[in-house]
Amino acid sequence: MYKKYICFIFLCNVIFSLCWFNIEKIADAGAQQMPAFQMEESPEESIRTNVVLDESKAVSLQRVVEVNVLESERIGLSEEDYDILLRIVESEAGGEDEDGKLLVANVILNRVENSKFPGTVKEVVFQEEKGVFQFSPVADGRLYSVTVSDETVEAVDRALWGEDISEGALYFASRKNASPERMKWFDEHLELLFSYGGHEFFN
Repeated sequence: MYKKYICFIFLCNVIFSLCWFNIEKIADAGAQQMPAFQMEESPEESIRTNVVLDESKAVSLQRVVEVNVLESERIGLSEEDYDILLRIVESEAGGEDEDGKLLVANVILNRVENSKFPGTVKEVVFQEEKGVFQFSPVADGRLYSVTVSDETVEAVDRALWGEDISEGALYFASRKNASPERMKWFDEHLELLFSYGGHEFFN
């Protein structure tokens, strides 16, 4: 009789011990799977946020590049037209700073693009009206005697890359060097846009 009770108690102890051992194993496994600390934002959300920020920067930079590319399309000229443009800018604005030279180049190119004037740099520069050349360096031969400076090359290249600070001017004149009759025509027939350096610019 006692042997039966002893065997029963022994079996109960064995079963209890096995159950306790399994419970501890399960608890340990659960603790290992728990994160060491809780993140306010999941890793996926953090990565997504960073990607969005980076994409916005990339899009912004891409827009800048695209705008610069669109604005930086060089105007194509023949070698002869390019040489004439350099020479007319040097002979008309050799004493001006780089922006003063740029303005003269702008006026020449504005005329090329305007339907009221010829369609090439050479034709614009050598245009005559009633036997009179439009530009005095052509009339007095200075066009061919000048030495083109590096600053003039830089100014002309700026104009050919699309930089225009002329407000669309189609005419310019140096009041102190022009005849009174010529300046009278400018004042009576054209609109003064602005003055820069030694030149006045008109439309």
